[in-house]
Amino acid sequence: MKILMLSSTFPYPPTRGGTQVRTFNLLKYLSQRHDVILGTVRSPDVTDAQIDALREQVTKLAVFETPGTVSTGLAGKISRFSRFVLSGTPPNVLSSYSRAMQNWADELVATGQCDAVTCEHSVNEIYVRPEWRQKLLTVVNIHSSVWGTCREMLATGTSQKPLRDRLNLPLLARYETRYCSKFSRIVTTTSTDQHQLLELLSQPRLGGKADFFVPPIDVIPNGVDLAQFPYRAIDPGGHTLIFAGAMNNLPNIDAARFLSLQILPLLQQRYPDITLTLVGASPVPEVLALGKLPGIQVVGRVQRVAEYLHQAAVCVVPMRIGFGIKNKTLEAMAAGTPVVASDRGLEGLVIGGGLEPIRALRANKVQEYVEAITSLFENQELRQELSQGARKRIETEYTWDIIGRQYDRLLQF
Repeated sequence: MKILMLSSTFPYPPTRGGTQVRTFNLLKYLSQRHDVILGTVRSPDVTDAQIDALREQVTKLAVFETPGTVSTGLAGKISRFSRFVLSGTPPNVLSSYSRAMQNWADELVATGQCDAVTCEHSVNEIYVRPEWRQKLLTVVNIHSSVWGTCREMLATGTSQKPLRDRLNLPLLARYETRYCSKFSRIVTTTSTDQHQLLELLSQPRLGGKADFFVPPIDVIPNGVDLAQFPYRAIDPGGHTLIFAGAMNNLPNIDAARFLSLQILPLLQQRYPDITLTLVGASPVPEVLALGKLPGIQVVGRVQRVAEYLHQAAVCVVPMRIGFGIKNKTLEAMAAGTPVVASDRGLEGLVIGGGLEPIRALRANKVQEYVEAITSLFENQELRQELSQGARKRIETEYTWDIIGRQYDRLLQF
């Protein structure tokens, strides 16, 4: 089978972020069984050596240059919003669009050089023509619903710009509804996102178009590279916390601040020696400022996140916004670091309880986090139960071989 994969995010190395991790591991699995043609965009920090390494993983690689810079300032914002209203496509999708990559993909499809097209992240939907669905399989791999995320930020009061998001919400609903109808199949990472999209796509539409197509929506979660996240050798004990994630990502920024400013101070009253390590690439000034507070260390990008996870007694994933399964949660579970996380941080995961082993502790309110973390600090047996139960679940359900097999079956449906 010849599979054209489109990714405006350069998926190498697979430690750069959640999108890169998922895209790389799926293409790696598929390349062992099919001819994979990858089209991607080169950001300024991508090296020639990384391009060469990625080329080894696929049958054919086409790399395109990053589109021009986006204008800033008030005039630029007004211009981008106006284009959103008129075109129906969000500014972040338009800004990453490569005309050269479009022409290349058009040629491959027109000449019958592929049997299926996959968009690895919804931002790549812009390259797929609606008429392609009539001649070959087209799949969009949605990492999280943009409409659902915007709606959640407004509902939870975590939006940084509520006026902007209130204006964007109906536009995002229209956009997501439109692009979903272009595809043969949709992939989400959790049933929560699946249900959100079904809710959106089932809403009455202006004009009542009878030919509106609602594709099947499948759930295929993320996986973990167990070689990159080996199980810990020892329980370090002590009063050490970690939160890991790309620190220029809005949901992660919100989580880091929530943990540092609201949860940690209460824990410091109980445990004066407690420490929190914030690990993740590209920390923005709001995150860097947290490193000036007592007990907090901001370390930025690291070579091996697992080494930092192994040094922590507890991994906290206090996400308040952002849908989809969280790599950071899966990776901590694989490493054997006990997890305390929110509904968003545990989305798509069954954490056990009752007759089943407990695999993580759930918390959403500040006091719930304090009590859950305290219980782990004070109870070594509980830490061990979470550690072992979580690792076993990852090994049996969330390796990239298991996830890749699910994706492969969908593409051959």
